[in-house]
Order: sequence, then C-alpha cells, then structure tokens
Amino acid sequence: MHLSGTIINRRRAGSRLVAGLLAAAVLATGATTMALAQDDAATPTAADCNVEQAVAEAPLVYTVNSETSTASYVAQEELATVGASEVIGTTNAIIGSILLDDEGNPLKCSNFAVDLRTLETDESRRDNFLRENTLESETYPFATFVLASVEGLDGPIEDGETVTAQLVGDLSIHGVTKSTTWEAEITRDGEILTGTASHTFLIADYDMEKPIVGPVVSIEDEIELRIDIVAEAGEA
Repeated sequence: MHLSGTIINRRRAGSRLVAGLLAAAVLATGATTMALAQDDAATPTAADCNVEQAVAEAPLVYTVNSETSTASYVAQEELATVGASEVIGTTNAIIGSILLDDEGNPLKCSNFAVDLRTLETDESRRDNFLRENTLESETYPFATFVLASVEGLDGPIEDGETVTAQLVGDLSIHGVTKSTTWEAEITRDGEILTGTASHTFLIADYDMEKPIVGPVVSIEDEIELRIDIVAEAGEA
C-alpha cells in the first residue's frame, strides 16, 4: 500500500478510512509489537492504543487534510564548496486524526503518519540517498506518532482559542519506537483545527546513518521534525 497516492488524490478522507490507513502504517512500523525504547518506565506510553477503535469511539474527530498539511525535517549540513547550510525536506503525504472528548480535551491515541518515501528537498540526489540508505524507506515506509498524554493545558481547547502544550507520545521511525515530547501550538476554530508541532532527535537514536553524499562534508547529529496540520471535524 502506498499512502501518498491515496491521500494526495483525495481532498478529504473519511475518518474511518484515515484510521484504517493509519493503523496499517502503525503496523508497518512495528510500533504495536516492539518494546518502547525509553529509559523511564513512568513515561506515558501509547503502546496500548488501538487507533481504529479510538477514532471510532471518540466524541469528536478532526481528520488531517493532506492537501493543506505538511510534514518536514530540518537538518544542518556542511558542504564542501558552500560551507554551513540548512536542508529542509517536506511532504504533504501525511494523514491523521486529532481526537477530543465532549468538552474539547485532547484524547490519548490521537495520531499521524507520514509517508517517508515522498520527502523532497531541493536536491534529488540527496533525496534518493536518504530514502535508500538512511531511512531505508522501502523497508520502513512510514513515520508514525501516537499520543499518550498532553501536558501544559489548563483545560479543554475552547472554540476560538489558541493554546500551547507539550504532546507526549510514541514516535516510530526506521523500526524504532521512542517516547518523545513535541512543543505544539493548537487553534480550534469551529470545524477547523490547526496546529504546529516540533521535536528534535538524534539520528543515531533511530539506528540510522547520516546521509553523507556528494558535496556533503558533515551533518549535525540533531534533526528537527515539524508538523503543520489543518484538520476538519467530522463524524467518526
């Protein structure tokens, strides 16, 4: 199954379809079967989440609109002829569901999945090397995040309100699942939910090698992930 073809050619998938695709992506990462790689056993985990069931049972589901949402990574590299340079790879091949209860509180098992085979920068040679050697995206095609808890909220997300919070949950990349914390800003405006979230990780933490190719002399260890979503409310 290739997520990008499905989500780019549809303006808005129903929440049940998205839940099914997301569940398939989670299974593809192995996130539901592997032990969570974390040091603190008390850290909230989403390992027990059944995404399809959570979406079906949530009072309010906001489904990510893939045409207006993006996932990206930001890396700092040094080029032989240029020096320090910032690389940004992006894709619209992202699906997901933001789940709220009747009062507007975010629910565990909210989620997103990104098709890593579709990431693009301004250099196709870099992109091909990244897919084939670093991400090994034919073997590990998806990055997934499943929410375990939200920190920093004083109450529900009210209509017309913008809030900042920390999203704690399980991020799976390259066959490795780790507990992560994302800095997020979320705005709820009627049937539209918009949000941005970012998280920084070490390449080695996910058993990946740095994509050193062509004029690239070095790449910093830390990679920033960014998610910019527009999600629309609908029945589960």
